[in-house]
Amino acid sequence: MTPTRTEQWGRSGRFRSRIVMLASDGKIMFVSIDSTERHAVTRQETTDATPSPRNQAEALKAVVRRNTEQVQGQGDFALFEELFDDDFVDHTPQPGTTPDKAGVRVLYNRLREAFPDFRPEIHWQTVDGDIVTTFKTYHGTHRGDFLGIAPSGKIIQFETVDAMRVRDGKITDHWGVANLYSVLQQLGQLPS
Repeated sequence: MTPTRTEQWGRSGRFRSRIVMLASDGKIMFVSIDSTERHAVTRQETTDATPSPRNQAEALKAVVRRNTEQVQGQGDFALFEELFDDDFVDHTPQPGTTPDKAGVRVLYNRLREAFPDFRPEIHWQTVDGDIVTTFKTYHGTHRGDFLGIAPSGKIIQFETVDAMRVRDGKITDHWGVANLYSVLQQLGQLPS
């Protein structure tokens, strides 16, 4: 929960504080504290509240952003296990991978092995229902085998667009395209 706090002193010398906390399950907790020098009274009430559509969209984008920045960009595979649903489906799996959670982990490991300094740069994200679409550029130095190409030491970058479905805080589905033609050009495998 992230607390928001408001405070004020009344004319009677009483201190009043109200803390509002929003949990990830959509429950809001209000904590009010009234006090004088002699005593303090605390009242809590919890209500079910549906977060606003904007807050829901931001929460969905945050899940995908954590995957992009922390899992893909930093290799945090403990977070990968937390973010990806066990029944995850990749509708556009890459060659040599499977269309499930294990296949995505293989892909992420291959990218990090081929480009140890792999860094994603998110340009924008948008949400439609429970699907987050992200446009980003990947950057890295080619230091390991990639698509059968031996390490070249070349610095590359390529654009991707991913659509990921997020339900109950977990990534359940993926559709994506990557500009691998550009990568092959940058690695000298295709004419520029």
